[in-house]
Amino acid sequence: MPLVTFDAETYYDREYSLTKLTTEEYIRDPRFELIGFAIRIDDAPTVWVPQEQAETFIREFDWSNAIVLAQNTAFDGAILGWRYGVKPKGWVDTLGMSRALFPHARGHSLKVQAERMGVGIKGTEVENALGKHYADFAPEELARYASYCINDVELTRSLFMQYMELGFPKQELKLIDLTLRMFIEPTLVLDKPHLQDHLETVQAQKFILLMAVKSQLDLPDVTSIKKALMSGQKFADLLRAYGVEPPMKISPTTGKPTYAFAKSDVEFQKLEDHPDTRVQSLVAARLGNKSTIEETRTQRFIEMADRGAFPVPLRYYGAHSGRWSGQDKVNLQNLPSRGPNAKQIKRAIRAPEGFVLVDCDSAQIEARALAWLAGQTDLIEAFEKKEDVYKIMAEAIYEIPRDQINKQQRQVGKTVILGAGYGVGHMKLQLFLKTQADVDVSELEAKRIIDTYRARNYRIRELWQTSEEALYALSVGQSMPVDEQGVITAIPNAGFTLPSGLYLQYPGLRKVYVEDRKRDQWVYTSRGVPTYIYGGKIVENFTQAVARCVVAEQMLRISKRYRTVLTVHDSVVALVPRDEAGEGQVYIEQCMSWRPKWAQTLPLACESGIGDSYGDC
Repeated sequence: MPLVTFDAETYYDREYSLTKLTTEEYIRDPRFELIGFAIRIDDAPTVWVPQEQAETFIREFDWSNAIVLAQNTAFDGAILGWRYGVKPKGWVDTLGMSRALFPHARGHSLKVQAERMGVGIKGTEVENALGKHYADFAPEELARYASYCINDVELTRSLFMQYMELGFPKQELKLIDLTLRMFIEPTLVLDKPHLQDHLETVQAQKFILLMAVKSQLDLPDVTSIKKALMSGQKFADLLRAYGVEPPMKISPTTGKPTYAFAKSDVEFQKLEDHPDTRVQSLVAARLGNKSTIEETRTQRFIEMADRGAFPVPLRYYGAHSGRWSGQDKVNLQNLPSRGPNAKQIKRAIRAPEGFVLVDCDSAQIEARALAWLAGQTDLIEAFEKKEDVYKIMAEAIYEIPRDQINKQQRQVGKTVILGAGYGVGHMKLQLFLKTQADVDVSELEAKRIIDTYRARNYRIRELWQTSEEALYALSVGQSMPVDEQGVITAIPNAGFTLPSGLYLQYPGLRKVYVEDRKRDQWVYTSRGVPTYIYGGKIVENFTQAVARCVVAEQMLRISKRYRTVLTVHDSVVALVPRDEAGEGQVYIEQCMSWRPKWAQTLPLACESGIGDSYGDC
């Protein structure tokens, strides 16, 4: 299979550019114009193909057996796919490879990568192309632009070769290809009428909510709401009315707990994208925003529906753990599933005619992987026997027989199993129980529950300690096995091994004295920012990474028979012909229950749904 390295140059101006538009908007815009492209086929010299020859070259070239490489293949590949119908054997990009190999780097642009790897210098000729159509280039200007583009191709190919020499896993290349196909070769369709109805509903709900706030606070008009909501107590009371415990922080001036309602407070920022659109409306009103996240997101989907099939924009290796994340201003990882507008946008994402969607979720995989990695045999056996581990935990907490555990007590057990496995303290557990189980417990009771969890799951507690010791081993240049299954090993100058062949990295690892904590603390550097790390947090990192590795291998198995069109957290969504829906669902569940070679004793389970839309699954 030939390796085809490709880089396109396109028209842009101050308003029509990738800084103002998403990749999907830019390429599908009527203003789109291909100036030309550079292409290298295996070891042959790189050539420049100008606009007047571009379409003929693309149409006549046999892409069907080629592997197409670019720096940002979501962009260059979408040009080839959407504009010219190109469908190669495989897609790969150096951008994704860089994110996996250097997850804590400040940037992954071609310029940054080239300098990091020492393969050359990226030019700046593109800056002179602002506002220029092909017809506007003088011959010497076009020649310089061609040289610039050829250099980009050479840099991209050199980076790819170096990354492969570093041992980039071939299985991860398959995942890059699978991820890119979700975007470049879209199959899902968007239900525009449904989205329009949803937008009207959300806007009406916002108006009703603001009228209620106006009345409740006895305000003269709607414009007074923002000013009134600047009162921390009033805003906190309204949040609590909708089941949200206000985020807190320690005031740097008083040293006492205070509401975290500043624009820069991370927990407050999360409320902008809260699943309940009423909460979004309150936050938007306090910030003075005209639209909520839900309104903006729905409008974006409506506009995409007008432009064609839905390209699923997922970022390969978007998180430290290797999990996928959203991009192109569409975060499919956080579409609302709760609240008054639950699954409304999900229901607008539909299978094409003749197909259904199967959404299969790897049940409790983090809790299962944690127990397995720690060697917590009683919990592993309970999972394997399909026992209710939440009731088992509640039984230990409340000291009553399992068959007498009520719904709320089971919810407490669930919150503890899913929330206490990474070393959280009793105060954070107290908050988890309030927000996730709607249970108020005293600080003393929260501490008792934490102590009960740690006593019962002592091997998990020991894994936190072992992981802390592994940090020391790394700092003095020693290797050290970490987990009970032999999957995670601390390797100096690399990090923690992962089943994927990649590493969980902590660059610049060091211990520093933290004044406000009055103790030494491990710190590493992520994107130029010092970041605290400790045993429990490392366990969280590699447990999530292991869960990602499992789901990734399962997704590849599914893709051998059915087109995978989306992955969110620990679930995979696949496209199945309608006339084999039942058979397809069984096959996908078998794949999501399959254990990788390196995890033959990991207890796995899954649950799936089937429907015409993502929201119906």
